[in-house]
Amino acid sequence: MAIADKKIVLITSGQPSLNPRLVKEADALAEDGYDVIVIYQYWNKWGTELDKELISKKKWKAIRVGGDPIKQKRQYLFTRLQFKLAQYFIKLLGVKNKFAELAIGRCTYQLTRKAIGINADLYIAHNLAALPAAVITAKRNNAKCGFDAEDFHRNEVSDNPNSIDVKLKSFVEDKYIHKLDYLTTASPLISKAYKELYPKQNPITLLNVFPKNEFVLETKSPESLKLFWFSQTIGKGRGLEEVINAMGQLKESAIELHLLGDFDSSTRNYFDELVKINGLSTNCIFYYLPIASTEIFKFGSKFDIGLATEVGTPKNRDICLTNKIFSYIHSNLAIIA
Repeated sequence: MAIADKKIVLITSGQPSLNPRLVKEADALAEDGYDVIVIYQYWNKWGTELDKELISKKKWKAIRVGGDPIKQKRQYLFTRLQFKLAQYFIKLLGVKNKFAELAIGRCTYQLTRKAIGINADLYIAHNLAALPAAVITAKRNNAKCGFDAEDFHRNEVSDNPNSIDVKLKSFVEDKYIHKLDYLTTASPLISKAYKELYPKQNPITLLNVFPKNEFVLETKSPESLKLFWFSQTIGKGRGLEEVINAMGQLKESAIELHLLGDFDSSTRNYFDELVKINGLSTNCIFYYLPIASTEIFKFGSKFDIGLATEVGTPKNRDICLTNKIFSYIHSNLAIIA
């Protein structure tokens, strides 16, 4: 069978704009001539707006399931109710039951149903809530399946083995990972962690590196030192508190902190107050709403130092290799990691 006749389905419990690794993989497969379909679900409003432009330029096809809170509200509310009920029942009954797949993600059932209806040669899961969909579909359609573990999922939120989140994610991983035809991860230490759990798997490490972009570097101002940090969401416990504290100790120097990501008023008030507590003016901190992942390299090039300040807990944050590091290299920045 020629490559052009082979179909590959990528499944994610997020959105293309929020999952650069998925987009990179879909692009690579499509460029090599495979028929590529991405099945995804609604996650947030700004990601949906970015998806419109991103998907329109791709060689692969994208299918969304599970509705949204604006145009497909009834379907969206049904999946939310399904998800909440499943989470309630696993807290009541434990995680080792039929509610686990419904509780791991809002649209895992809908992702599975849609994928089963598409006959393909390979199904690839991105994000843990898509893992059951890929494995179940591959078995049903007599095909192969893989999983890209961007994180060490069971310890994304907590290291406490009694945590319901840890129990649920561990159960889902234990149930499905041993059935995979292959496993890829985003760092050598994540590969090692999964290898220890599943000795028969041989995880392949694919770092969060992206193709080189050609762009004109922004002119940097010599008047102040500009620190840059980005993520999908600006939040607490990501090392930013320590950065602001250090800036307070160096307040005689002209240092600015620039944060890119989704945020609400309470988050902004939290960091503004932290800046004041450390004897700094709120004029030293700047906030930017999310932009397309392809624009981050050019945007970041106007700053001086990129911050990859993940703290050491839970375990996932200690063993990951965040894509921030590679993005800062692309942007020609120095790095604090």
